[in-house]
Amino acid sequence: MNPSTALARVLVDELARCGLAEAVVAPGSRSTPLALALVAHPGIRVHVRIDERSASFLALGLARVSRRPVAVVCTSGTAAANFHPAVMEADESGVPLLVLTADRPPELRGTGANQTVDQIGLYGGAVRLFAEVGTPDPVPGMVAYWRSLACRAWGSALGGRSGPVHLNVAFRDPLTPDADTGAWPEPLEGRDGGRAWIGRPGPLTEPAPFTLPDVERGVIVCGDGDYDPVPFLALAEATGWPLLAEPTSNARRADALSTYRQLLASPRVAARPAPELVVSVGRPNLSRQILAYLRRAERHVVVSAGALGDPSANALNAFSDPVRTATDVVAAVAPPAGADPGAPRRTEWSRAWSEAESVARAALDAVLDEEEVLSEPRLARDLVAHMPAGSLLFAGSSMPIRDLDATMRARCGVRLVGNRGVSGIDGSVSTAIGAALAHQAGGGGHAYALLGDLAMLHDQNGLLIGPGEPRPDLAIVVVNNDGGGIFSGLEQAGHPDFERVFGTPHGASMERVAAVADVPYTRLEWATDLPKALLGEGPRLIEVCTHRGGSAALRRRIQAAVDAAVEGAL
Repeated sequence: MNPSTALARVLVDELARCGLAEAVVAPGSRSTPLALALVAHPGIRVHVRIDERSASFLALGLARVSRRPVAVVCTSGTAAANFHPAVMEADESGVPLLVLTADRPPELRGTGANQTVDQIGLYGGAVRLFAEVGTPDPVPGMVAYWRSLACRAWGSALGGRSGPVHLNVAFRDPLTPDADTGAWPEPLEGRDGGRAWIGRPGPLTEPAPFTLPDVERGVIVCGDGDYDPVPFLALAEATGWPLLAEPTSNARRADALSTYRQLLASPRVAARPAPELVVSVGRPNLSRQILAYLRRAERHVVVSAGALGDPSANALNAFSDPVRTATDVVAAVAPPAGADPGAPRRTEWSRAWSEAESVARAALDAVLDEEEVLSEPRLARDLVAHMPAGSLLFAGSSMPIRDLDATMRARCGVRLVGNRGVSGIDGSVSTAIGAALAHQAGGGGHAYALLGDLAMLHDQNGLLIGPGEPRPDLAIVVVNNDGGGIFSGLEQAGHPDFERVFGTPHGASMERVAAVADVPYTRLEWATDLPKALLGEGPRLIEVCTHRGGSAALRRRIQAAVDAAVEGAL
């Protein structure tokens, strides 16, 4: 066995022993040993994509939903650079990713050799671990090195705060298995019984909770993140404190406020006393209203999502404090002493928030229901409402996630995810496909995505899935407002050059995009037709055409209606 094949097979085998079950491969020559080793392994499902950026975001979606590392492999050169946006997203959102970039051996670097760039530390501080694996040599000690490195990489991707790991693997020719069956100087096999080379202890003990002070004007804010929302729902129930939950926190259930975005912008609510205490978890950064509210808090207790289940100092440092108001950072919280979960506390504070939610919800729904033509906010509300239990929704960045935040009712039985780490629109289609594949591989039901037109055009290559490749059951709903809708509600909207520089009209039809990828297409206009349009199998595209200016005006009308309703009723 030649050295390159030996390295690739040992590395893949050890990663599989650690738990690797999914890998994404982009075609290339220098990465041949890894690609062949992955395809040959019976315990790993391999996905092949022709576009490295699409491949990396597909891996990101698989890892985000499965909550376990996924490997993504590419050849040398610009291929590795195209992984960088997904690596950045994985870093900021704490998604475990194993980035395996093939490279030229040292003697071919810095010589002008074809397809060669400096890949050492290519992703900088965005990775939890970087290792230059080195060229494989048939000498004793290599197997232990390769296997222990694979275990270290796996542990680094999952430990403390999950995230991406980069192994740069140098291969010399020959890159394909050869007929040479000469003995390797030591056994290539791993530990007996399929065990990993390095065993790891069981789960760490749960961190000691921080007992919260007994105050009336408390608020719980659940931001984006993959943590268990149940303790925070229970905290809200026990204390009577309102729970403000972003969609991808998956805490917008039960009595969580669904209209907090409009309420916090309402003059009547803004005039109320500031909260004595805010408890936040995850990344609360979706709306200006939440950020402004955090600034008003007298005390801000941050629960480190990185510390949930891991009370180490490194994990505790993984917390989000976007407006730098944190006064305490803790691993877990407990209700104030004397709080009785069996007898939920009701105060004037909690009643006021509950009444405001009821009034605002009615006002918001009344505006959305005035017309049967699907608007962007109504589409977001109705899509979640029509999803059956056990469904997954990938929320695109920019306006889709904000419309969900503004209009989605509280409900159980669905899981929402999105690329909220750096909130880019790149890779959205590929991430959604990866998320759907992992969701359904784990026994989940239907999967949906809500994207903007620019996000779809930015990653339309993600729809190109070769014959024989795993294909998800995924309905991709695309809001086509012919450009960048989010800017119509920002300060730039009044600039003379707005339409060219920010509006960026493209004139593209999603029907043509669907035709290129050979996926079913539906044009949707009426709200009553949404349930039927969502039916189908495999990847499919549903287009809803809207007008940017009209959508911005509708959002202003919703806010005005909530303001008037709250002013008149409270």
